Amino acid sequence: MDARLSAEQRDLRAAAAKLADSLGPQSVLDLSDDDADDDTGRRARLEKAVAAAGWRRLRSDGASGVEVAIVAEEFARGLVDVPYLGPALADGLQASSEPTTIAVDGVAVDARGIARALALSGISVAAATVAEDVVAGVDLTSVSRALAGPRQQVGVISPEHARRWQALALVATTADLLGAARGAHALACDYAKVRAQYGHKIGAYQAVSHPLAEGLALIEGSVSILRHAAWAVDEAAPDDAVRAARLAKLYCARAARTVCETSIQVHGGIGNTWDCLAHVYLRRVLAATELFPVRLAEVDCGLS
Repeated sequence: MDARLSAEQRDLRAAAAKLADSLGPQSVLDLSDDDADDDTGRRARLEKAVAAAGWRRLRSDGASGVEVAIVAEEFARGLVDVPYLGPALADGLQASSEPTTIAVDGVAVDARGIARALALSGISVAAATVAEDVVAGVDLTSVSRALAGPRQQVGVISPEHARRWQALALVATTADLLGAARGAHALACDYAKVRAQYGHKIGAYQAVSHPLAEGLALIEGSVSILRHAAWAVDEAAPDDAVRAARLAKLYCARAARTVCETSIQVHGGIGNTWDCLAHVYLRRVLAATELFPVRLAEVDCGLS
């Protein structure tokens, strides 16, 4: 495989990063629902921009798993708080003209403002209506809702499609983990550059700089294993794609949690407060870890 991004993929990353940086939340207060009914509010403008870009329909437009992961990573880094992951995965199951997300274990995930959800059981695709009832969760950037009424079968996909979709779901949530880790690490580095103690910036002390360097190493390792898994979604055999995605999910989940917890520690006392964004990144990592979770016992490392 060629791990390098193409010119088009680099442009996609730049566009997703620009949107996340310009309209993503800059503080915990920005995550409030105060602008929910205001068409000029930050989240409303972000929703319009994401919808207009067509990124939720990447798979039905012929995009690769790498491209779905690129957007997921940048959106997590910028704590984008409008639906992307759920609709993008739903689009990978069945293209739809109406906003649709996915349902996992009877819960519609990433369902803010969405009234329809798809669920995959074996090779059968079913649809259900999304209720208004919010299901409590740790992620402050996403909304999960209960399902209303019975599911109705709306299609059947091939076994290969089902396996590749499983790989895509794992890769997309892994990209979310990596993006959140990158955002938390950048937040900690920026703080270490300006916070002074004993007459020096705290980043000058080994007790701070070494954990940040270790976090960067974990992030680079995550980039490598995710890039391979994202490539495998479309290019490897279906079972190999799922195996690569499981390995990536397991590694990146552990790495991202370590990076986020280090960010909280680097922030010191302020890192344990509601006002610091570090816990928002950690919450997003915890939620992404448990969406299509992978346990160590499930991973085949190919060792004999």
